[in-house]
Amino acid sequence: MSTDLSTDPAADRAAESPEDWSEPGWPEAGWTEAGESAVGDYASETSVSLFEGDEGGLEFAQRQALVTLLKQRFISARTHPRDWQTLVEHERVLRSRLNDLFLDLAIDRTREVAWKRQASSETGGRFPTLLHDTAWSREETIVLVHLRDRLRSGLASGDARVYIDRDDILDHIESFRPAHATDEAGDEKRARNAVLGIQKAGLLIGTAAEDRFEISEAIEPLLPLELLRDLLEALRAANETTPAEGDTELFEEDDA
Repeated sequence: MSTDLSTDPAADRAAESPEDWSEPGWPEAGWTEAGESAVGDYASETSVSLFEGDEGGLEFAQRQALVTLLKQRFISARTHPRDWQTLVEHERVLRSRLNDLFLDLAIDRTREVAWKRQASSETGGRFPTLLHDTAWSREETIVLVHLRDRLRSGLASGDARVYIDRDDILDHIESFRPAHATDEAGDEKRARNAVLGIQKAGLLIGTAAEDRFEISEAIEPLLPLELLRDLLEALRAANETTPAEGDTELFEEDDA
């Protein structure tokens, strides 16, 4: 089953690394493996001109934050502290640059998460788009619902950060496996790929332990309650199953 999350930031889950960029000039800038730019001299200059013929109006840090917003599904104070601080300080100008591309900037200040989304025309027309309208797989959808459930439960219990083990996630996916399914090896592979896909999307944050993750708080604003209801109904209909333990708790209060 493929579930369209086009209401969420619709960038590719597997964000390309700076090394994949093909525009002339970027290799000369000197990207490191961590994606940090080696053109550090520009960061401290007051001039916004960074290369010959540069007609841009943004400072270096503002441009970096804008590029990160365009490349990543979201940025947060937790995962992108430098870009988040720049966004907070220069929200208006960065929002303006996104608007020029028919994109809107969404910010959850409580959870300190920001993401882009396609702007909607007031006349009902369609704007040109740079975004890819991606869809989550059935297994990824199951993981997203489970992670949101675990995050809300952990935060409600007073945990500052909520963690989950890989086996926990895989077991939960297994609980949705139809009784008639016989391709155990294929199902396991798809389940493990789902965990990897969610991790690449930034919603699972790696820890020192290889099979343990922190659940990103970004999953709350990126998976609103209305969309969560739709996902769960689609899963239940596809599997003709009753709600998994804990699912009903997700609907006992309005979305924060």
